[in-house]
Amino acid sequence: MINSTNILLLITGYLLGSIPTAVWIGKFFYKIDVREYGSGNAGATNTFRVLGKKAGIPVLLIDVLKGYLAVNLAYFSPYVVGGNQFINLELVLGIASLVGHIFPLFASFRGGKGIATLLGIVLGVHLFGALICMAIFIIILIISGYVSLGSMLSAICFPIIVIFIFKSTVPSLIIFSILIAIMVLITHQKNIERLLRKEESKAKFIKKKIKAKTDSLLDLEPIDTKSN
Repeated sequence: MINSTNILLLITGYLLGSIPTAVWIGKFFYKIDVREYGSGNAGATNTFRVLGKKAGIPVLLIDVLKGYLAVNLAYFSPYVVGGNQFINLELVLGIASLVGHIFPLFASFRGGKGIATLLGIVLGVHLFGALICMAIFIIILIISGYVSLGSMLSAICFPIIVIFIFKSTVPSLIIFSILIAIMVLITHQKNIERLLRKEESKAKFIKKKIKAKTDSLLDLEPIDTKSN
């Protein structure tokens, strides 16, 4: 599996992941480094928190795309599409982009947690499993308002979906899905602590919806019991 082509693809995958979207957008358009604010991470979630949705949405989309494109570099290899060697290479390339995002060459090796890039990797490797996880994430986010909780629960569900729903028999994919769940839990250790202390911040748009709903209820005219 180790040859000049695969090494070149591996380097390309890492460089794709190393594109520090949050840092570049923050510095170019807002003249700030998002790593100096909020959670200190150069990721989509912190960009939403610090700079808002106008900056957060493109960061999210590009970070997802980084992982997806890295996985699809496997099509430049001589392996049979869908075969075990091909899938193994997809996973290795995806991991390379994830490492690049967390330790970006172009941003002093200070990146983000890699959740968006990880989503792109999963979309490239197992599309339908990823879509189910996305649905779980959205449901948890709407119910709880916590991005971190949605990320962790959807990651935990991924190996369950791969193994028990799609009944995958590819050992590397099964191991990868389990490692994803473990990695997400490890990188969200501080979030878990804040959730337990009830100090975790909720998504801003969830707060706005709740506030708008509360304000609308307060604006209602009180019921005139005397007229009944």
